This record gives sequence, structure tokens and C-alpha cells, in this order.
Amino acid sequence: MRKFSIPVSRLFALVLCLLPAFAFAGDFDRFAGTFTGAAEFSFDGEVRYRDMSTTIEPTKDGFVLTWTSVSRKDDGRAKAKTYKIKFAPSVRPNIYGSAMRTNVFGKAIPLDPLKGDPFVWARLIGDTLSVFSLFIDETGEYEMQEYHRTLVDQGLELEFLLVRDGKPLKTIKTLLKRAN
Repeated sequence: MRKFSIPVSRLFALVLCLLPAFAFAGDFDRFAGTFTGAAEFSFDGEVRYRDMSTTIEPTKDGFVLTWTSVSRKDDGRAKAKTYKIKFAPSVRPNIYGSAMRTNVFGKAIPLDPLKGDPFVWARLIGDTLSVFSLFIDETGEYEMQEYHRTLVDQGLELEFLLVRDGKPLKTIKTLLKRAN
């Protein structure tokens, strides 16, 4: 009978790879649910309105974040955008990688910002779940979108920041109330 042994260094590496999944359990249960609200903000010297919703669903190996933003014009027109992204723990504490496409081995991985896709990741610090999206355009300039969602007694405080090449372009702050 042959003995099976694993070198300590490989066993340690395996444990490190599995830790984020085990450490994850329960982190997002308090964020679970759907939150809705509206925002009024100024952009390009014009007052604008948005209806917003966020749904956070914990999974066994991460969480799924879905958000919708409905832009409203004064003439009654509306335009809705919905995004749904799965996040999984990374090897770094409190940082979650997006799983937006599947590679040839069937593993969910982030998109490639050098191909014009957004690179998206999340961070959890205390009661604030932040999502960052990096876009690189054809000329190599970048745009960052930051979504900071903080749990409060009334629901979820949302702060959105849009930065292009280091210059802040837009800030939206609102309260989203728990719908369920």
C-alpha cells in the first residue's frame, strides 16, 4: 500500500485558497434583499431624476448584485439600465472579483478592460459594500464608477461617483429603502 503525503507548503497554499470561501459565509446576509428609491441631482447644469433599485443575493460562494437605474426626462421619457453581476471572494480579505464571463475551463472570470470591457470588483468594509468599475477607452483614457452602498436603519445609503481621468464628473446620493 502506497502512502499519500502532501508537502506542508502545498497544504498551506490549498488552505489559503479555500479560506476566502469559508470566511465569506454570512458576510452578506445582512445586505440581502431589495432596496428602492429615487434621486434628484444636477449634471451639466440641469436637474435630473433617477429611480433606482438594488438587489443583493448571497450565494454559497459569493453574492449576486443587481441594480437598475431609470433616468427620467422632463418630457416624460424614461430610459432603464439594469446590471447583474456575480461576485466571488478573492484571496485578499474583503475584496471580491466579478464573475462576468466564463473561460475555456468553465471558470467565471472578470472581463478584460484592455478590450473595452469594464473591470469590476467589490469591497466590503464594515457596513459599506463598494463596487468599482474601470473602463479604458480607445485612446487609453479611463473612467471609474464607484457605487458605495452603506447599511443604515432606514435601508441602504447609495453614493455614486463618476470620475474620468482623475476629474470628478458626477455624484449622486440617495437613500434606498428596503422593499422586502
